[in-house]
Amino acid sequence: MEKRAFIAVGLSIAVFYLFSLFFGPDKQKVEPPAPQTVSSPDSSQAVKTQNPGLLQSSTPVTVQQLPSTAPTKDVTVETDLYTAVFSSRGASLKSMTLKNYREENTPTSNKVTLGNDADPNLLSFSTRATGFNLPDGTVFAVDADGIKVEKDGSRQLTFNYVSGQGYTVRKVYTFSYGQYGIKLETQVFNNSAAPLVGTIQYVMTYPAQPKVKNNRFDTAGSYIFADNGLQSNKIKDVASSSKRYDKTIQWSGFADKYFLNAILSENNSIASVELLKSNTGFFESVVSSPQFTVNPGKSVTIANRLFVGPKDIDILKAQGNSLVRSLDLGWFTVIAKPLLYSLKFFYRYVGNYGIAIIIITVILKAFFFPLTHKSYKSMKGMQKIQPEMAKLREKFKDDKDSMNKAVMELYREHKVNPMGGCLPMVVQIPVFFALYKSLMFSIELRHAPFFFWITDLADKDPYYVTPVIMGITMFLQQKMTPSNMDPMQQKMMLALPVVFTFMFLSFPSGLVLYWLVNNVLTIGQQMYINKTVE
Repeated sequence: MEKRAFIAVGLSIAVFYLFSLFFGPDKQKVEPPAPQTVSSPDSSQAVKTQNPGLLQSSTPVTVQQLPSTAPTKDVTVETDLYTAVFSSRGASLKSMTLKNYREENTPTSNKVTLGNDADPNLLSFSTRATGFNLPDGTVFAVDADGIKVEKDGSRQLTFNYVSGQGYTVRKVYTFSYGQYGIKLETQVFNNSAAPLVGTIQYVMTYPAQPKVKNNRFDTAGSYIFADNGLQSNKIKDVASSSKRYDKTIQWSGFADKYFLNAILSENNSIASVELLKSNTGFFESVVSSPQFTVNPGKSVTIANRLFVGPKDIDILKAQGNSLVRSLDLGWFTVIAKPLLYSLKFFYRYVGNYGIAIIIITVILKAFFFPLTHKSYKSMKGMQKIQPEMAKLREKFKDDKDSMNKAVMELYREHKVNPMGGCLPMVVQIPVFFALYKSLMFSIELRHAPFFFWITDLADKDPYYVTPVIMGITMFLQQKMTPSNMDPMQQKMMLALPVVFTFMFLSFPSGLVLYWLVNNVLTIGQQMYINKTVE
């Protein structure tokens, strides 16, 4: 039992370190894509498509003849949640400033701005085409100088490019009050005398390295939900060769720990995504529509949705398309998600995420109490029979088989289980890791205050008070726990609080709070058990 318990604790620490260092979403190998095409219909027939994400028009189209060239122009879009700046170059998003989030936890800090760190020559959601001439940097004409979305309303922003070859590309953004999601429709009109065959591509770029050193960017990179799984990549993964995904793509984007820029598929409107390192050193993602054919006088519409905003679990879930999977909660997601929902549930009533963490800790402790009670009872029983165990070892020191039989008989006689003391530890490891991920990656705790000096539960305790108190309570807990280890092992076990204290110095104060409260409850539980268990 002594060696097994010691090994169990050692393994727990090892697993914890490995988990925090290497835990991340699975990366799946993708096979080379097979081209997706839409058959070319007879020119006398109504234009049809094999892909429901492409909406074809069978009636003649009339396109407003806007200038084929125009100076670059910025347009500001104002909603209750953000202020966005769009550029006529590529009909792209230049920046989006989120009104409810700040870069730092101070009232004077700048609001979080997304998209402003993209390649200045290739802004977010820039549009290009294959099969016909629509290169990077194409300047579109725009129908507004600026728009404001009023309460419970929606507004549209339209970009047009009229080519000299008889086709027009129109991008229509639709913004709604109270929503981060943006509807995007790209229409291709063919006014030429020949069929038009090609694809529309949206390009997103992301810096190879963030300009600001901040733990928000610890997990920054490309995220794609394809083939029913989350695919994550860093720029180093495409440094030597590009990667291509083309199986059931739900969405693609760039994200850090708390925020996400993504384009979502509407009825299979994304055929493939290619990731590469651009010539300018940026991380580049090229999202392609299925191939289409537009006959003369007809048009095709590619429908997508955009999301630029926080990785709040409720907001992400409302977008559909499994966008909530961008909030990667690890191997124990099945436990982590209910914990995160519980955290938000209690916050609605108490108005403090620190108090919500304490409530969840108390509930978890109560849930595991029967198991812990049985465990400590077994440990106390093991402690009582140690003198008899020592006699058996001495008696059968030259006969290992006989000693094992005698020891097992002693266990049965006193109704103790040598593994009973390790079971609660093993069972609670998944819960701890799940809570660790929930507290570490939930934007809800970002800049969320507790009391006194703890003003950000997602950041470390600035004065290290709670980690030190946690270490003290862990030491007291160790001293109170029944032990049948030899003196050397007991000394090593008592060193664990020191190890954990240093480990938790840089952990989010919300996680330290959980561990501290759990230790205090365990001490009270141990005092109760020591009085009631003989």
